[in-house]
Amino acid sequence: MRLFLSSYRFGAHQDRFLELVGGGRRALVVANACDSWPASARASAVTSDVVPLQKLGFQVEELDLRQFVGATNALRKRLETTDVLWVRGGNTFVLRAQFGRCGADVVVPELLRTDSFVYAGYSAGACLMTPTLHGLEIEDPVDEVLPTCGIDPIWTGLGLVDHAIVPHWDSPELGQTGSKVVSELQRLGVPHQTLRDDQAIIVDDGSAEVF
Repeated sequence: MRLFLSSYRFGAHQDRFLELVGGGRRALVVANACDSWPASARASAVTSDVVPLQKLGFQVEELDLRQFVGATNALRKRLETTDVLWVRGGNTFVLRAQFGRCGADVVVPELLRTDSFVYAGYSAGACLMTPTLHGLEIEDPVDEVLPTCGIDPIWTGLGLVDHAIVPHWDSPELGQTGSKVVSELQRLGVPHQTLRDDQAIIVDDGSAEVF
């Protein structure tokens, strides 16, 4: 299993991302964490992640999970064709709900365990891999889930790392919300790792390391 989990895109570790991927250059971008945003803002978010990958030589397409609701087998076949699944930030709870609606929360872990592709997620995309999303409601509006996805929020992550992740640590844009998330995780007794925007967690063959 290969995971590249960061606070913001490549962080300061683009070279390590490329090492993890190896020679493959097919990438699918998932922007469903932005589904509650206005259409123009969501489209801009997709472009902002497609372009950096293209500049690195990747052949990039968007994978919109909304198109695979009720079509889990088709989603599996689509994922089997990629070398990288790039999952961007936004609202973690919206992203988790969209993964649940199409069965990606089952298919993605299964394929990762067979090393089918690299999962690269930042911010919400990184938090999705953790055991629990509790505490993140301080940063991400949970009330966006039902009107956007048609289901109630899901509070469990995919559990492929054994601790919670607090992204954008010490980011001036977020003010004190990161500290509030950490305080809540401490209150709940949840192990956690803070990540600055230049940091990343890399999991390769079962070993995890913070860079």
